[in-house]
Amino acid sequence: MTGPIRIDVSRDVLEWAVDKSEKRALEEQLPMLNRWLDGEIKPTLRQLEDLAKKTHVPLGVLFLADLPKEELPIPNYRTFGDDIIAEPSRNLLDTVQMMVARQTWLREYLSEDGFAPKSFVGVSRASDDPKVVADNIRNTLHLPTDWAESVGTWEDALIRLCRSAEEAGIMVVRNGVVGNSTRRKLDPTEFRGFVLVDKHAPLIFINGADYKAAQMFTLAHELAHLWLGTSAVFDLAFLQPADHAIERACNEIAAEFLVPAEILDRELPQQLDAADHAIVWQDMARRFKVSPLVIARRVLDMNLINRHEYQTYYDSYLDGLRKRELRERADGRGDFYRNQNYRVGRLFFTYVDNAVKENNLLYREAYRLTGLSGDTYAEYAARQMGGV
Repeated sequence: MTGPIRIDVSRDVLEWAVDKSEKRALEEQLPMLNRWLDGEIKPTLRQLEDLAKKTHVPLGVLFLADLPKEELPIPNYRTFGDDIIAEPSRNLLDTVQMMVARQTWLREYLSEDGFAPKSFVGVSRASDDPKVVADNIRNTLHLPTDWAESVGTWEDALIRLCRSAEEAGIMVVRNGVVGNSTRRKLDPTEFRGFVLVDKHAPLIFINGADYKAAQMFTLAHELAHLWLGTSAVFDLAFLQPADHAIERACNEIAAEFLVPAEILDRELPQQLDAADHAIVWQDMARRFKVSPLVIARRVLDMNLINRHEYQTYYDSYLDGLRKRELRERADGRGDFYRNQNYRVGRLFFTYVDNAVKENNLLYREAYRLTGLSGDTYAEYAARQMGGV
């Protein structure tokens, strides 16, 4: 009696698929994995199907002779140290593709229903005065200059900014995992967020696994991208200078949006003379709901401190941040339906559910677009009707 037919799979392709996932978890789930990688034994078709499912790689890709080349469909400004991260993870690729599908559907839906394009998308240029662009963003979102001071916590400020963006017609998704898969956590060291520019359906994605203060800067940065009309994946590591002109402009606009220079000009000089600078950064950070590094960077750019002082504080803050990382970072848990306000977004779900009720969208398509199905979709829809 012959045994199962085994498949001759390229070792490079196998290693590529494994590199897209957590190898330690795969080794526990697939006991023969290391023997396949070492060439001791070939996998069966059923084992390849299992590998494809667990690595979220299409089965057909595993039969290729050469490594597949996967690229993001938008500009990639992610960095790690001094190097550009050239190849995105499967989690990032799947997340971007999911958001592109949502945007494509919503663009068609809004266009067919005669909705006007958003006038603020692409209205500015990278050469414009950051203050002028930041003021335009605040005015469009109906936020006063001191809006962050009126809310109590970073989370409250983030929620308010997200909702203001949605009210302006911007889809905002904030998620720390792929869809609703809590096993597929998004890595903030790979990317902090991305923006998909579109006149009808602009979309901002924020990595919800990142620190709350970092999420604030990411959201402001991506808003700047919308005003400049440029899509991008973003990872600004601790406010180090960006190498691209668009990124530098977005950083400056985001900083001005979150921490207006006129307030710093008016209040900081006296405080810097009278108190420890690190304490000043912390106090200002709590006031504006941003990272203390944002404050320190703003003060450096205004020539109120020198680069040596900024670098010393940066190194100290980074060291402390690493020690607090596990305690402070979001873990993706919480109320499932409340999480959908961020993972799906109230604005997007409203359009999808309206299309279903108008018989313009099948339920199976609504399930695919939202990641919700059956009873969970119905329950979330009911909660939205109830204002939850």
